[in-house]
Amino acid sequence: MTRPLLIAPSILASDFSKLGEEIRAVDAAGADWIHIDAMDGHFVPNITLGPDIVKAIRPHTKKIFDVHLMIAPVDPYLEAFAKAGADIISIHAEAGPHIHRSLQTIRKLGKKAGIVLNPGTHEASIEHLLDDVDLILLMTINPGFGGQAFIPSVCPKVRRIKEMVGDRDIDIEIDGGVTPETAPLVAEAGANVLVAGSAVFKGGPSTYAANMAAIREAAEKAR
Repeated sequence: MTRPLLIAPSILASDFSKLGEEIRAVDAAGADWIHIDAMDGHFVPNITLGPDIVKAIRPHTKKIFDVHLMIAPVDPYLEAFAKAGADIISIHAEAGPHIHRSLQTIRKLGKKAGIVLNPGTHEASIEHLLDDVDLILLMTINPGFGGQAFIPSVCPKVRRIKEMVGDRDIDIEIDGGVTPETAPLVAEAGANVLVAGSAVFKGGPSTYAANMAAIREAAEKAR
């Protein structure tokens, strides 16, 4: 069964001076999820949003909060992000010594659990975790900054993961360099959730609906 195609604008590319307004704008413009990147300045070379920001923006939308934790060690922060309003919490395969336990913790907190693969992380590293995740996020850039160029060599990995997943109830998400030009590549390979930052937020609120529609249409044609 083909899973629904979902667009998840990454607020990392939004105007932080009016974050609530930006979230309401992409919600109204047709976002399916809201993607939130939390970076610790240690696992990745940048610092972004913590649980207090997630809590502050939670009242601005009822859409799914898709929270991507680029944090290591990640375990001390799982409960805080869960309580702040995350619906899905995704962690990197390298985010701690006991990744299986970390994923179980996310589910015990009542949230969906995601596992994240960097471009250089082999999919075999998560094969034993497939029954413990609700989402697999493949980075098509190296994590840490928005606005980077899409890495096309990840597409064959998407196909292999799609085959590994089989009929399990797992979403396959792509994050990094998603545009109307690259979206068909990953959609054709088997991804159904597309995170887009710069490609959605460029041009200001009046363009958000058209920007997302262009990505969605290009991806749908390739499925």
